[in-house]
Order: sequence, then structure tokens, then C-alpha cells
Amino acid sequence: MNKIIESNSMQFNFDNSYQREMDGFYVPSQAEPAPAPRWIKFNRALAEELGLSAEEMDTQEGAEIFAGNILPPGAVPIAQAYAGHQFGNFAPQLGDGRALLLGEVIDRMGMRRDIQLKGSGRTPFSRSGDGKAAIGPMLREYLMGEAMYHLGIPSTRALAVVATGEFVYRESALPGAVLTRVAASHIRIGTFEYFASRNAVESVRRLADYTIRRHYPELIGKPYIEFVRGVVARQAELVARWMCVGFIHGVMNTDNMLLSGETIDYGPCAFLEHYDPATVFSSIDHRGRYAFGNQPAIAQWNLARFAETLLPLLDEDSERPVQLATDAIKLFSDRYENAWLAMMRRKLGLELAEAGDAKLAQEFMDAMQAGQADFILAWRYLADAAESDPAPLRSVFRGNIAKLDEWLPRWQSRLALEKRTAAGIAADMRRVNPYVIPRNHLVEQALEAATSNGDLAPFNRLLEILRDPYTGREEASMYAEPASPEQTANHRTFCGT
Repeated sequence: MNKIIESNSMQFNFDNSYQREMDGFYVPSQAEPAPAPRWIKFNRALAEELGLSAEEMDTQEGAEIFAGNILPPGAVPIAQAYAGHQFGNFAPQLGDGRALLLGEVIDRMGMRRDIQLKGSGRTPFSRSGDGKAAIGPMLREYLMGEAMYHLGIPSTRALAVVATGEFVYRESALPGAVLTRVAASHIRIGTFEYFASRNAVESVRRLADYTIRRHYPELIGKPYIEFVRGVVARQAELVARWMCVGFIHGVMNTDNMLLSGETIDYGPCAFLEHYDPATVFSSIDHRGRYAFGNQPAIAQWNLARFAETLLPLLDEDSERPVQLATDAIKLFSDRYENAWLAMMRRKLGLELAEAGDAKLAQEFMDAMQAGQADFILAWRYLADAAESDPAPLRSVFRGNIAKLDEWLPRWQSRLALEKRTAAGIAADMRRVNPYVIPRNHLVEQALEAATSNGDLAPFNRLLEILRDPYTGREEASMYAEPASPEQTANHRTFCGT
């Protein structure tokens, strides 16, 4: 049983609005005791952002808190209820089966942030699971969240990873761990689906009102269709950002889409190596539903499921709500294309807007696909080509380079319209085209060392490099190298549950 800290040594300054205002949307629960908590990783920079004392937290008492053994003052642990469409199939009850929301803090910028334990044991939503987590998947989530944050992509982040001192059993016995996740909130499309599927219209209204107050305060008092449009806009922007860095989420179920517009759940995620829209790495995505190129369409499909939950709130007329929702979901395509094109222009070194820019970007990616070019380095080395040195760009093409040779003069003619210096254009391009991303083989090597040997040195080195993804430092060069074709062909990702 958890105990309450009576001292003032740990000050989280909790203000738990979800627990206070949303009774019936969660179940109170407690973490299962961890036999021997010890620190694996602590995010001191994030702790300071949250207004927490890194010095006070980075102690054995802190490890006990982040393992779930000790409950700090003001924490009221709850397991949140939600449903979800998983690979297109509706599950009416999922919920936090291995997570506990400790509470909410107001960070130094005045933003409300959830603090959640993941892997802390069974809850009333656990079904047949053990509610536990292994070190490898928890370190993956830590690494990926930090990488995405430093790439400038909205993301949940990890505050801590603590070893529990026990083993969890998957295909084999693995050392256990608890991750502390920080998010703007954990309200999901699946949260709305949970109550809509039970015809609990007033509960959906309460949830919508709460979500608007928390994430869309500019929409307070406006028709609920504006809420749908707001969520559509945020998701379109988020997925466009994924697509511009080659991120493959891997499990875009509706319970893994946050209303805040942050990326969540780094289970079977990965990054593209050579460009191919059909790329799938997830071991459970047998039909390629969540392939890289499918992500915009899947996001729109998920948003349609969200809009359906709000139909009773949109209009009292029996026909009009469906049309309103349909029109709002159709906005996704334009929102996505506009966001994607704006980012692509910057990646291509363009500031002016010309009618053929979208085609120019797509043709470059077509050339990448034909030449089996590395997605990240092709974009990065395009900056060298802007300075009349195409050799680095050509070096990352493993196959047919004819399409690239046809494309380069068209791009150079387009650049000539910019009226900027080549050096200025190249510098701007390097600010938006990363040099390093979490290369799949390097991530796996780091996690294997941490899991099998307790060696965190590869993980820490990789994490340090990923905190500065846009600078072409010499020490980052080995982390920028693509995997071999054999490594890429054999790479598979797993959920870790």
C-alpha cells in the first residue's frame, strides 16, 4: 500500500482538475509496490520546466515516488476510462490498463501538464495484462519523446525511468521499469468514444466542455462544430510534421490520438530509411494499415470517428449534424496539404509561393524512391546542392539516379526566383532538414545494451546527439549514417505490452 509523504521535501504543486471535475471518467487506483526501485534515467531539464526541483527529485526518495511506492502530497492516482478503434475494429472498453494519472501541475509557462506513471501495475482496466513494463520499451519512449521534442514536433515526454527490481514476462523474462510520462493531457479520441458508445450524451458534453476549457479556450461559448474544426487543424499540423521527418507512428489507433495535438505512444514507431510510402516496421501491422504514406488518411479516418461522438451536440436537426461533421472532416485534407506544403517549401529552400511547388516536392521524393535514397540525408544534402555541390546528395542514392538528374535543373530554376544568396538559402534549409534522427538500428543497439548488460552509455550518447538534430557536428556523423539495406529489411518494431 502506498504511503503519503508527510514532509515537504517533494513539492509537485498538484492541481488535479480532471480528478476534481470529471467524476465518472476514471477509476481511483493504486500502483503496485516495486521491490527495489533504482534510477535509470531522470530528465532534469523537463523537471525544471515543470517547476520541480531536480536536486530534490533525483534522490532515492524520488525513485520511490516514480516507481509508485510513495505517493507525494496532492497526488490522487486514477486510471482513466477510454475506448478505441484498434486497426479499424472498435473496442468499447480499454482504459489505463497499466498507467496511473498522479495528477496535474502548472509548469513555469503557466501550462497545465499531466504526470502519469506507466508500467506501475494492474488497474481495473487491465483485463488479462500484468500492468507492468520492461526497461527497453520505457527507454524507447523516453528517447523518442525527447527526439521528437527537439525536432520541434509536439510530443509527450518522459520525466523519469525507474527500474523496479523485478522481472516482467513477455517472450522472455525482462527487467521491469516504470516510466513517468508528461503530457498536456491524456484525453484521447477514444475517451470520447467510450461515452458516446454508451449513449451518454451528457457525459460527452461534459468531456467536450472540459477539453475546450483546457486545450481550446478560444472556443469557449462557440458551437461544438468549431471544436471539431479545431481538433482537425491540430491533427493535420501534427501529421504533416511527422511526414516531413519520416516518422512512422506504427499504431495510429483512436486511443493513441490526443486532443491536445501531441504525439503519444512510442511502441512500434520507427523512422524511414530509404524513401518508400509503403514502409511498415510494426510487427502487428500485417496489412500495412499504418504504413508511412497512409498516415494522413488514417488521421482523417480517426477524426471522423471523433466527430461522430459529437453528433448529438452539433445540431438538434436530425440531418444537419452529419453534414456539419462531414464538412469539418473534409477540411482535414486542405489543412494537411497547406501545412505539408508550407513545410516542404522550407525544406526545398523556398520562401516565395509558386503554383508548382507541391509538384516539385513530390517529384523530389519520387526521385528518392526510384533511387532508394535515404530520406533524411537526401533532404539534408539538398542544401549542399543549393550551393552548387550535388555530390553529397548523389552519394545517398543507392539505385537509379536518372530522376534526380532530371529534377535538379527544375529545382535550381525555381531557386533562381528566390533572389537570395545560395549561402543564405542553404543555411535556412539546414535549419529545417535534420542531420540526425533516431536511426532504427542505433535505437535497437542502445536498448539492447541497456536491457541485456545494464549499459546505458550507448543510450546516453544517442540521446545527447538527438538533442541537437539540426547541427551537422563532426561527433554526430556516425549517428547520421543510414542502416544497411539488410538491417532495414529485417527491422521490426513491437508494442512492448
